[in-house]
Amino acid sequence: MDSGAIRRGLALGLTVLTASGLIALASPGHAQAADFCSGRKVRTLSFSTGSVGIYRNDGYVCAVTVATRVSGRQAMSVSVQARGSRPVADVGRYTHHAGPVVVHAGHRCVWVRGSVGPGSVSSGWILC
Repeated sequence: MDSGAIRRGLALGLTVLTASGLIALASPGHAQAADFCSGRKVRTLSFSTGSVGIYRNDGYVCAVTVATRVSGRQAMSVSVQARGSRPVADVGRYTHHAGPVVVHAGHRCVWVRGSVGPGSVSSGWILC
């Protein structure tokens, strides 16, 4: 490979990286629950001030609460409880999201709760 081809390859690579960086900066700053949990999305629980994304991967269930609007720190929470176990929770004052929390559920039902400010959601036993 001659030096001209190497320079053209490097220039193309730099152009692609620059373009992807500009696209990332231009896109909205709101991350999705998929940015925090791995696996297959199985449910979204929406409520007035946010939503809880629920993911499943090899017997594990992951959940994250994401605020609809980002406006400074506010009370947020997310919890997942596998039937027969104690809930695993993340509770605090966050700007954008609470969680992720992950539990090993196997084939058991789970109960998911989430809140952002005054709004909240509770799933009941799901994914049985």
